[in-house]
Amino acid sequence: MSTETKRKQSAVPATRVGRMLRFGLLSGELALSTAIGTARQWGAGKPVDLAAAVLTPGNAEMLARRLATLRGPAMKVGQLLSLSGDEMVPEAFRNALGVLRSQGYSMPDSQLRRVLGREYGKGWQQKFAHFDFEPVAAASIGQLHRARKHGGRELALKIQYPGVARSVDSDVDNLAGLLRRLDFIPIQLDVRSLAAEAKRQLKLETDYESEARNLERYRRLVADMPDVIVPRVDRTLTTRHVLAMDWIDGEPLEALASEAVPQARRNAAGRTLYELMFRELFEFRFMQTDPNIANYLYVPATHQLVLLDLGSVGEYPAALVEAYRKACRAVMSGDDAALREAVFEIGYAHPEDPAEMTRNSVDIVRLACEPLTHRGLYDFAESGLMVRARDLGLAVAFGKGLRSPPPATIFLHRKLIGTFLICAKLRARVNVHAAIERYL
Repeated sequence: MSTETKRKQSAVPATRVGRMLRFGLLSGELALSTAIGTARQWGAGKPVDLAAAVLTPGNAEMLARRLATLRGPAMKVGQLLSLSGDEMVPEAFRNALGVLRSQGYSMPDSQLRRVLGREYGKGWQQKFAHFDFEPVAAASIGQLHRARKHGGRELALKIQYPGVARSVDSDVDNLAGLLRRLDFIPIQLDVRSLAAEAKRQLKLETDYESEARNLERYRRLVADMPDVIVPRVDRTLTTRHVLAMDWIDGEPLEALASEAVPQARRNAAGRTLYELMFRELFEFRFMQTDPNIANYLYVPATHQLVLLDLGSVGEYPAALVEAYRKACRAVMSGDDAALREAVFEIGYAHPEDPAEMTRNSVDIVRLACEPLTHRGLYDFAESGLMVRARDLGLAVAFGKGLRSPPPATIFLHRKLIGTFLICAKLRARVNVHAAIERYL
């Protein structure tokens, strides 16, 4: 083990009481900072602006630091809010949470040893010819280590932080309560239903045996896609809280964003991501719903994409998929009546809603489908779509009104938005219209 510290370390609070106290501390710190900020506004003779008092650079840093050291569901939901629901969460607050995507606190070695001893038993190190205590990566639910079995098989071990599986319900409730108290969620947002869906999905993400099954299933589904690799699971070393799979050499997908990388290579990666996403939705009805760019590797020698994380998946009923297919077809053909029907079928609006609210939902769906209607290569980096969608969404969500999205769609939205953002990061140009045509 190297003595050099490559990452910041912080013990993970493993009990509900410990995590609740951290949330209480965060709430108290934000309340105090807000009170000071509003007092300064009043003292300067300015109108009191609560949002300006809360969303200071100092508060943003504090919020990110607290959620990052908590890890687990709290950090995961924070990441989700920073990436999804652009029409529901104010930009300033999203930006505050956005720094969580780059945080990487790992467990101290002492805590790591206790976790592995609990999962594998006394003498667990004898299971490996080599185990690297220095984590390759540290995320919200667990951290990644490289190991080698006797016999030479190289493995990637995803090791879950202690206590996060037990903290899903309380973390989601505490974070939702914090957002409500800060008054940064539109009144019409159905927080209770969305929180219930988040809890359901996050509980699946903390079950690594479930993820192992997802990996095996997904690997079979994409076996005929030569541009996509899914690692093999090692069942002998996989438990509910440790996932063992093949180590695959590659570089971060983000490396393709370099200007030194040919445009054609970036385009090919973006095309693969969109072809895969459409196939997941319309053919498999089984979708990986956490398109964080860190969940992918790129193999330069073969130009393949490696999908590393199948903890977050969505399995969608045929009726919902058909409604999305109908919506895409309607947007591409310019059939406004069919698009309105599809919006009703998905649940973005209801027939009894005011006409203006329905128009808002239809307009947002039409705008979100812009890449589908573009003939030829769609330039993700230059489109400005996310800014336009955000501005439209905020205008109607906090003004004229917008129905809360169906809970079943929140993780699908994460996939749609995340895939777009990856392609924008890569500055890819993709014929999205051609990629979806076969499914319509």
